[in-house]
Amino acid sequence: MQQITEDLWQSDKYSSGILNSHAYLLIRPGGNVLFYNTAGEGDLAQIEALGGIRYQLLTHRDESDPSLQRIKQRFGSELGCSAPEATYIGRDCSADLVFGAQDSKFEDIQIIHTPGHTDGSITFLYHSPYGQVYLFTGDTFFQSHGQWQTFVMQNAGGSVKDMAESLSKLRKLQPDLVMSSGFVGEVAYREVTRASWTAAIDQTLQTLSNREYKNEDSCLSCYQFF
Repeated sequence: MQQITEDLWQSDKYSSGILNSHAYLLIRPGGNVLFYNTAGEGDLAQIEALGGIRYQLLTHRDESDPSLQRIKQRFGSELGCSAPEATYIGRDCSADLVFGAQDSKFEDIQIIHTPGHTDGSITFLYHSPYGQVYLFTGDTFFQSHGQWQTFVMQNAGGSVKDMAESLSKLRKLQPDLVMSSGFVGEVAYREVTRASWTAAIDQTLQTLSNREYKNEDSCLSCYQFF
């Protein structure tokens, strides 16, 4: 694992085709949190050395696999996700914390309901005591070869309309670090300013309004812009 800030660590990279992913370990007084997922033994050993985890939080079903049960058994942690995603994630491991549409906060972590990629995608926002704001966007907004991009999975309940509304929610935030669960290329997360963040959202919203999605049966299982 690689330390990014005083209280945030990034797991080793996992690659599946052209799609890459990282998990993120947040060290916090109320119990460490693992965002997303990792099956790497080296990651899990270092997580244990850093105090283990109290919670593992997922943004949507694509982050689920059998390692969830392994992590829960190893650390005695609780697994959290949104209500629409719980059925799918439950095929690998039952969720202990299920966030409904009325839930906007879990302890000191803000929950933002951001459907569009899937019908139950959520985003997490955390104000670090070290002064920075972390935003965990899942696959709602991610880096593709160094550029911001989004995609809609209609077969998972996603829609362009929902995505546009969700991105508009994210535009109002002022994160300092943005971490997605999936990315393409070498750039996994970004430091952003208020100006660069709103510009990226605005550009993506413009693309959503001006172009149509074409169904692409690719390794990303997503809808790409053409």
